[in-house]
Amino acid sequence: MAFPKIGNLAPAFTLRNQDDEKVSLKDFRDQQNVVLYFYPKAMTPGCTVQACGIRDSKAQLKKLDTVVLGVSPDPVPRLGKFIDKQDLNFSLLSDEDHAIADKYGVWGLKKFMGKEFMGILRTTFIIGKDGRLKHVMDKVKTKSHHDDVIALIKDLGL
Repeated sequence: MAFPKIGNLAPAFTLRNQDDEKVSLKDFRDQQNVVLYFYPKAMTPGCTVQACGIRDSKAQLKKLDTVVLGVSPDPVPRLGKFIDKQDLNFSLLSDEDHAIADKYGVWGLKKFMGKEFMGILRTTFIIGKDGRLKHVMDKVKTKSHHDDVIALIKDLGL
């Protein structure tokens, strides 16, 4: 499956967050840019590094009128535990049936320790206030993800 096309409206979604509240992409339209990042599994080493970097960059992202939403196939209770354990200050969304991951083209074949399986391909989408997809980051480095996102938002002039 391919990523949505840059310049098009980002695929709409409504998912439950760590507090079991509905969050929709349209909630941010005309108000904030959205960094929508897909990650494989809460409380794993790479995902924790990535999430903590975003947590620590909250003030910089706020200055850029940008909100971050993390999406994984984890159930809502696991997301709450991840937020509590790492003191995260942004919403994590549960996509248990990976329907939204499919829409964004990030559910695919992965390889780990010689085994193949289907899962989330770590990818980040930058969505403008107009709801249009501005950039796709498909080569994500967990340690520098937050800095890379901030630099991109500035480069895009969002």
